Amino acid sequence: MVQTLQTLLKKTNTMKNNKLLGTQSLNTDVATLLLRLIFGGLLFYHGYDKIDHYHLYLSMSKSIIGLGAKMEFSLVIFAEFFCGFLIIIGLFTRLAVIPLIISFSVAFFIAHAKDAFMVKELAFLFLLLCIPVFILGSGKFSVDRLLFKK
Repeated sequence: MVQTLQTLLKKTNTMKNNKLLGTQSLNTDVATLLLRLIFGGLLFYHGYDKIDHYHLYLSMSKSIIGLGAKMEFSLVIFAEFFCGFLIIIGLFTRLAVIPLIISFSVAFFIAHAKDAFMVKELAFLFLLLCIPVFILGSGKFSVDRLLFKK
């Protein structure tokens, strides 16, 4: 019985040292980079699509918050395309997330307020992804780090 307990304790200590089973991050800097690249890349892609098909999307747009359809659509393009690019390269990442939070909040809570969740799911997902990107910031592998390192 005592021997079984000692064996179990040894296995537990071995498991604690195993990085896959541990609770510590394997590499927060790499995770931050991957999150930025994936999130920013998706935003950039959607923004580019809106630029590429500008007149088509604009013709389907309507004013949602009272600034006019063209201005609101241009702000969405700014948020997705330009802020997405800033997130990809890691330049002013936290500031770049703010227009995205506004854009996706408007999309989820106002523009698609009465729609089924499946219709507004992408806006909700992007809105939620803004939170860890804002918290983590640019990280080690970023233009911010090159420009502002101490």
